[in-house]
Amino acid sequence: MDEDTIGHDDVIGKISLTKEYIASQLRGIDSWLNLSRVDPDEEVQGEIYLELHIMKDQHRSNLHCHVLEARDLAPRDISGTSDPFVRIFCNNQTLETSVIKRTRFPRWNEVLEFDLRGIEELDPGDQVISIEVWDWDMVGKNDFLGRVWFPIEPLQKSPAVTGWFRLLPFGNAEEENGGKLGSLRIKVNLSEERILPSVYYQTLIHLLVESVQSPDQGDCSLLALLEEMCSAESRQEVAVKLVKIFLGQGLAVTFLDKLNQREVNRTGDPNTLFRSNSLASKAMEQYMKIVGMPFLHEILRPIITRIFEEKKYVELDPCKIDMNRSRRISFKGSVSEQQIQESSLESLRGYLSDIIDAILGSVEQCPPGMRHCFKQLHKRVEERFPGPAYQDVKYAAISGFLFLRFFAPAILTPKLFHLREHHADPRTARTLLLIAKAVQSIGNLGQQLGYGKEQWMSPLHPFIQQSVGRLRDFLDRLIDMESETECGQISRTLFHPSVTIKEGFLHKRKAEAVNLVTRFTFKKRYFWLSSQTLSYSKSPDWQVRSSIPVHRICAVERVDENAFQQTNMMQIISQDSEAQGGRIMYIQCKNVNELNQWLSALRKVSLCNQRLLPTYHPGAYRNAHWTCCLQPDRTVRGCSRTHLAVTLGDWSDPLDPDAEAQVLYRHLLLSKDTLRTKYMEITANTDKQERKGHCERGIEGASVSLPARRLMLAIEDLERTHQAFEKREREDTPVHSHCT
Repeated sequence: MDEDTIGHDDVIGKISLTKEYIASQLRGIDSWLNLSRVDPDEEVQGEIYLELHIMKDQHRSNLHCHVLEARDLAPRDISGTSDPFVRIFCNNQTLETSVIKRTRFPRWNEVLEFDLRGIEELDPGDQVISIEVWDWDMVGKNDFLGRVWFPIEPLQKSPAVTGWFRLLPFGNAEEENGGKLGSLRIKVNLSEERILPSVYYQTLIHLLVESVQSPDQGDCSLLALLEEMCSAESRQEVAVKLVKIFLGQGLAVTFLDKLNQREVNRTGDPNTLFRSNSLASKAMEQYMKIVGMPFLHEILRPIITRIFEEKKYVELDPCKIDMNRSRRISFKGSVSEQQIQESSLESLRGYLSDIIDAILGSVEQCPPGMRHCFKQLHKRVEERFPGPAYQDVKYAAISGFLFLRFFAPAILTPKLFHLREHHADPRTARTLLLIAKAVQSIGNLGQQLGYGKEQWMSPLHPFIQQSVGRLRDFLDRLIDMESETECGQISRTLFHPSVTIKEGFLHKRKAEAVNLVTRFTFKKRYFWLSSQTLSYSKSPDWQVRSSIPVHRICAVERVDENAFQQTNMMQIISQDSEAQGGRIMYIQCKNVNELNQWLSALRKVSLCNQRLLPTYHPGAYRNAHWTCCLQPDRTVRGCSRTHLAVTLGDWSDPLDPDAEAQVLYRHLLLSKDTLRTKYMEITANTDKQERKGHCERGIEGASVSLPARRLMLAIEDLERTHQAFEKREREDTPVHSHCT
């Protein structure tokens, strides 16, 4: 857009990406894309419900087009609605429906008839019926809302064509602009999941829990299978989900210890320990980010804030020193390169001294879970690499995670760790880079000092060497814990009935037959959502609460803006045990993000309810009719389908085991063939050993093949459940009565 102080902003161009295309890009989209011209005839949305059939007799052939209704049409008028009508072309004939005023969900229920005599004489491209939807305007041109078209020949062979059809834009014969309007770099990633009720994930979660609580089965264990099934692209996301699942089960430290033990035992060269992006490395890294983020903020935020505010010019590399820039920013008069380096060195030492002092003095602030993880890691490395020759390996393993994968990345990119709201400017970013390099050298125990191309960092080497000695003492104190339990771990499994899933202030209004809706109709209330009830009261401390049992919720849907001339609204349709009609509560949220979170949370807890509705009204019942479809009957069937799916993009609880298990299942499903191949290999090896008499069938053989087989069965069971839910949603498609 081109922002104008006076008048309307001007549209420069657009980029259009289909959901299917975005979903096909597994790594997302991050590239420059050319802007294209915005054509009003291409900006369409919505669907139309039609019934087409051809009536034949001895003398003539007629096409009957029954136009029932449309939904979710594009708003073309200033009121946020449209005045839609349908124009149909067939066999050189043009007919139109009536105009329905001020709605995006019109209902016509009109039948238009076309004589098909002589249509065979037309060109093949003209032997079609074209159905266009327009917005009627009293002054000026009508606005295009979309079209569908059907060839006549297939209609003559089929008895009837009935259903909802998506409106499409006019074909644009104009060639691509070739970047003449400019380009825009965008980054898009689609994450959409259908999250099933908790009970369906219990088999998978039980297998995971059992894998860390049972004795290690080597390469046949479930953790080994997960490592083998993870691709390089999916390893980080799988690690995140596994860490969150085990955090919810109170077994995160045990899980990480199992992974680390496998990684340590198969490493021959101690210099390469945890240097690759293995599942163990990724899991430890993600665990620190989840559990240790408050700790990180407490240690680094004051110093990072000072660096951003001071904006000092700091540079040690002679090849990158800008004499003019340094003079303008930090120095007065003529300065030499040596003076710039000395001033930069002094600034860096000051920043580094504060950072290292804060880190090395943070033993008590470090989360107990992280400390226990490091203690277990120290033990495993010491067992694998004993002796004085490997004295530093156990320290390097811990500092590699704490400094190289935690503190240094946070210093380098503080925005990604929520230390700052915006990225650093180039000058501050360079300062942060130099500090991060020094912190990495300290985390490496100074082993790389004097090597490599960055010899200009040598003035900092004495400080780094001095800090390494203090680092060893810090790590000894960090792992000096008496308790062997998982101190400070978050223990949570499934939602307990009393657990509040979501809460906050919202504005509510009950559905009533009023003609005028004022701002006083909506009342501010504080809401609590648990797995059993949706409660609300005047304030969080108010003793008297009203509530809606979750099992009585029939639908949770958005509300069209035109219904109340308000944005970010949703409706909760519930049903009493005795009443047949639904009760509607309208709720307004502060913004679209809050709306999405409440929608998804409510749909999640009510997904298994028995009385879920297949349809709903996106409008409101006002002035003796529904604002969406204009039907006068308040109890008439809804004009739009309800949404049963819950997406991770809408709401993602940091420790929601269902959401984490669903994403993990998706990755496992993609690797099901790999799992099947691995299972066949294990079974074949077991049979071979049995024939040689090395093991008895049903004992060792069953124990090694059991994890692979059980995991495969769990994946297939979840796959069947998803298919059943999808079938159920398709069957809930509304059936419309056809009137002639």
